[in-house]
Parts: sequence; C-alpha cells; structure tokens
Amino acid sequence: MSRSNLYQRIYERQKGRSARYNKQEDGLLLPLIEELCDGRATNGYRRITAHLNRKLRSGDYGFARVNPKRVYRIMRLNKLLLPKHTGRVGDNRAHEGKVVTLHSNTRWCSDGFEISCWNKEKVRVVFSLDCCDREIMNYVATTKGISATMVQDVLVESIEKRFGDTSVLPKEVEWLTDNGSCYIADETRQFAKSLGFKVCTTPVRSPQSNGMAEAFVKTFKRDYVYMNDRPDAATVMAQLGDWFEDYNTYHPHSGLKMMSPREYRALKVAS
Repeated sequence: MSRSNLYQRIYERQKGRSARYNKQEDGLLLPLIEELCDGRATNGYRRITAHLNRKLRSGDYGFARVNPKRVYRIMRLNKLLLPKHTGRVGDNRAHEGKVVTLHSNTRWCSDGFEISCWNKEKVRVVFSLDCCDREIMNYVATTKGISATMVQDVLVESIEKRFGDTSVLPKEVEWLTDNGSCYIADETRQFAKSLGFKVCTTPVRSPQSNGMAEAFVKTFKRDYVYMNDRPDAATVMAQLGDWFEDYNTYHPHSGLKMMSPREYRALKVAS
C-alpha cells in the first residue's frame, strides 16, 4: 500500500470521527435536561440522568430511560457540565472498618452542622441517618447550641419513625457519633442505652470514622443550603423540612445505584 493511500485513509477516518454525533430524540431531551440543570445546578450528569429517567417514567415521552453516556454527551455539547474539581485532595487520614451496612436499622449515625444566614444569625441542626439506605429519619433545628436534650429527642423520634409507637428498640441498633459534648454526655449515653442502642463513638481526631454523616452534611449544604435564600434564621428553619423531604424522596445516591433513599427502601421491601 502506498504511503499517500494510507495517509488519506487515516486522515478521512479522523475527520469523520470529529463530526458531532446526534440522535433523533436529542432535541426532545435537551429542554428536559436544561430544566433539571436550572433546578439542580449542583448536580452532575449522573444525578441529572437519574432525575431525567424518573421524569421520563412518569410522563408520555415514548421511552422510559436514557443512558448516562448519552446525557453526558448532550450536556457536553450544550456546555451544561459542571466544572471539573481542581482543589487539593484532603489529608489521607485512614480509619479502620466501614460505616455502611448491608441492611437497614443495623447502624444509625448522627452529626450536627451550622447554617450561616445573611443577617449573621446561625441555625444549628442535628440529625439521624441510616447507614444502609441513607434516609434522614429525623432532625431538630435551633438558633442556640445543640444540647444533649436535642440528641435525645432525635433518638426517640427516629425510633418512632422506623418502628412505630414504641419507646424502645425491638432489636439492638448501633448509634455512631463523633465526640461532640452533646453526644458523649453521660445523660445522653445512658438514655441511648436504655432505649436499646449500642453506643459507638469515633476515635479522637478521626471524623472519617463517621464519614457517612460527614458526607451528608457536605451534600446537604452544597445542594440545598447554598442554592437557596438564607436571609434570616426563621426563613431557613421554615425551609428545612422541604429540603430534607426532597433529599429523602428525590436525591440520587451513587451508593444506592442512583436511587433516592425512599426509592431504595421501597425496592428492598418489595424484594
């Protein structure tokens, strides 16, 4: 084969690959993707795909789901992708064991976080989260400090959420927290044990041991707190219920095969 012939064949092949690839339904999907990106500006293409597939299943669009690669291609061509993360990787402090569990109601974790309002007020929230299905079972918010009494209220209401009107657990559940004063207080630990919890605290200076709660705080602030108005504490506290409900019902989670906590729980119960 001559060199000129080989060069021509390679050149034409590369030229052909550089052309844009489009499918017939891309024009239908683009407005839906743009609407989702406007409403959930912090979601990447995988979570946008999960929201899009949920929307396609609930409407008459002619098909029930799309592939994440296709959504990525459409978002890339229309400049809808999130900027690539260029920050430094955090310190590599390792911890032993895994926080995640294979079954619900095996280990619950908890943590507290602070929301800063535009008028300098602070809202502090403490919550409980299941380490299997990632559902936020209960939360308490205040404009003061998080107290041991608030943690005890979260414990009781989380039990009622999962097991109905009962004052104690029907089986032992691990209660994983960090070493905050409201968690390690003797009254909190004794109260948790009286309810049937196995109290577990993370090693000192090892927040990664409660990594699931830490990851939720980061996600919640990024996708809900920072994307909404926070003029004062009253406005934030009025919106918290809707934010938690949206997270439990619609937020896709990579550890749950891009399902929301409620979708994952429903699937586990059905199976």
